[in-house]
Amino acid sequence: MKQRRYLLNTLISSAALVCAAIPMSGAQAQDFPTRAVTVVVPYPAAGAADIFGRSIAQAMEESLKQTVVVENKPGAGGNVGMTYVARSKPDGYTIGLGTIGTQSINQFIYPEMQFDPERDLIPIALVSTTPNVLVVSATSPWKNLGDVIKAAKESKDKKLTYGTPGIGSSPHLTGAYFEAMAGVELLHVPFKGVSASMPALIGGQIDLLFDNLSGSINQIKDGSRVRGIAVTSADRSPLAPELPTFAESGVPGFDVTAWFAIYVAKGTPQPIVDKLIAAARAGLKTEKVAQAYIKLAAVPGNLFGPDLGAFEKAERQKWGKLVKDRGIQAQ
Repeated sequence: MKQRRYLLNTLISSAALVCAAIPMSGAQAQDFPTRAVTVVVPYPAAGAADIFGRSIAQAMEESLKQTVVVENKPGAGGNVGMTYVARSKPDGYTIGLGTIGTQSINQFIYPEMQFDPERDLIPIALVSTTPNVLVVSATSPWKNLGDVIKAAKESKDKKLTYGTPGIGSSPHLTGAYFEAMAGVELLHVPFKGVSASMPALIGGQIDLLFDNLSGSINQIKDGSRVRGIAVTSADRSPLAPELPTFAESGVPGFDVTAWFAIYVAKGTPQPIVDKLIAAARAGLKTEKVAQAYIKLAAVPGNLFGPDLGAFEKAERQKWGKLVKDRGIQAQ
């Protein structure tokens, strides 16, 4: 009898705890956020990822009615910062700015990655898409993509070097894709962000630079130190209409677009995820963001939640194959 009464009391207590937890969880989600939210950018300041991380942070503040701050945590091609996000408390207060590199490429390059982009993160919103661009020094003899291809084929004994913001970045894979499509061999020189690779190009330490157009557009427009050669998207960019595409410059079918998106840790309550999606959706539709992105040669994202997850999956298939075919590895 005593044992039966004990079991009954235990069941009643457990049920009470469950019932108590449900409204508490709902209240927490309803009140979210009650303090500042952080967007972790897994790359150095001043590059394209940093630019878009700060833009989405500002865009979400109005809907969330809280300050959204940005924290740079660079390292290992973005893996350091995104690992931090994946391991953060799943409460919506830590958001990661993922990229085509961290979410679709790195897992094929870094054998000991500390997080799984599909399993450990919840997709919130595609922030932006932007073309990549091939840039040379203003003193370079190469005026167009044909010149670059010719020089690369004639320099087999000493390969032309191309710099990028790092191994596994979208510009890095763009360079590898260019090698495969154009039938040339180049030597990749990774840097810690465009703030390091751009001076190397200007100083003559490297021959070519692949970068996100948004990160190099000001230097290209100035024209005194670098020269834009071509953009990697299927169509010309309205911000730099004078730059031809790779496809119309002798590499038909070439089409690469970099993208940036935000994520939270797996386990974040769905009501909080929904709030973040709504805030991102509203922010990306504002005229302020539209005008800012035009100046950055970027387009605001239009994929959210599961739709972003499906897009990511397709990107992994595309870039995973290229990585394996080209034998690309972290150095």
